Amino acid sequence: MTVQLSTRPTADLTAAARRELRGFLATAYDGHFSDEHWSHALGGVHVLATVDGELAGHAAVVVRQLIAGDATLRTGFVEAVATDARRRRQGIGSALMTEVGRLVAGGFELGALSASEDGARLYAAHGWLPWTGPTAALTPDGVVPTPAGSVHVLRTPATPAPLDTAVRLVCDWRRGDLW
Repeated sequence: MTVQLSTRPTADLTAAARRELRGFLATAYDGHFSDEHWSHALGGVHVLATVDGELAGHAAVVVRQLIAGDATLRTGFVEAVATDARRRRQGIGSALMTEVGRLVAGGFELGALSASEDGARLYAAHGWLPWTGPTAALTPDGVVPTPAGSVHVLRTPATPAPLDTAVRLVCDWRRGDLW
């Protein structure tokens, strides 16, 4: 099996390709991929994995601003990581995360994502660290605490030193899940 990776900004995906990708993600997430989840994955760069010409995996990197302690960080936030259920545990997720890591390291001060229990092992294998401090969101009502535990970060060459993963991490506001 040969995995082919390509990267495309959302603007370069045709309407048909966006429909195919939206359907792929809905299936991969077993129907638990909302319109808000979809909107979070748009506007950045999509990493697409194909096997024998068929879409087999996806991850998106979008721009967000996170505040770690006193530092505001230009962050490559990873969204909509998915592998076709028939192709899981075959290295596709690893290939996606290798490319995601390259993109994040090449253009951002920090990488961040919200990990499921299953995904956490994959991300750890690619250098992502759990955020151990409290998390919050900058909302229309001010800074509001959010449930902790699922946020992981990736240091990049541009990450300010030292970055203390035990301080409060605040994300910007958006519709749907904040992390």
